[in-house]
Amino acid sequence: MSEVTNELMFELLKRVHDEIGELRQDGAEVKRELNVIRGHMVATQNDIHNIYGILARQDDRLERIERRLDLREIAEDQRPYEPK
Repeated sequence: MSEVTNELMFELLKRVHDEIGELRQDGAEVKRELNVIRGHMVATQNDIHNIYGILARQDDRLERIERRLDLREIAEDQRPYEPK
């Protein structure tokens, strides 16, 4: 069995130190990527929220148009049209 010397321990500690440094860099990179993904998710949520707002306004406008043209009764009445 080989003898454990201070030089051997020092080399092993240097290797461990280097690997921990690499792990820290990898962790920081993963954090940055997660923050980018989070930013994209927030932007997507905002876009969807805006789309819902636009659709609600369009629905309100359509209802106003139907009321003005008295189309509400026609839309609700499902009988086929029969001229008198």
